[in-house]
Amino acid sequence: MESVSTLIRVSLPSYLRSLPIPNTLGGFAKLTGQEWIALVPFVGTVSLLVYVTVQAFLPKPEPKPPLVNLKVQKESQKVVNMVDIEDLGDKISYCRCWRSKKFPLCDGSHNKHNEDTGDNVGPLVLKRRQAQK
Repeated sequence: MESVSTLIRVSLPSYLRSLPIPNTLGGFAKLTGQEWIALVPFVGTVSLLVYVTVQAFLPKPEPKPPLVNLKVQKESQKVVNMVDIEDLGDKISYCRCWRSKKFPLCDGSHNKHNEDTGDNVGPLVLKRRQAQK
């Protein structure tokens, strides 16, 4: 703690007194190259402190929600798949995780996706109702 006290009470004031800071704005034009170099650490430190302080008070931008569709038909503005109801058969599973290699049909890719992310997505399963007797 003694070293911090010495730094703040003795070293820092001595350093600040030794800086070649002119009394007027015109005095900056008269500084030598050596005097400008002596000002670089001080100006850099003050600039960093101002930057950090301003950043702390600026509003943080809202993060964009993550993409659901990472690679399926990215060249299209909107992915739309149409299926004739007569072509469904007795049962069919449609992908809802957007990871299927057979998109829009489910190939079970949601299992790995769920394991990797902790998500719980599954397919949309359509099945034909059995005719009642």
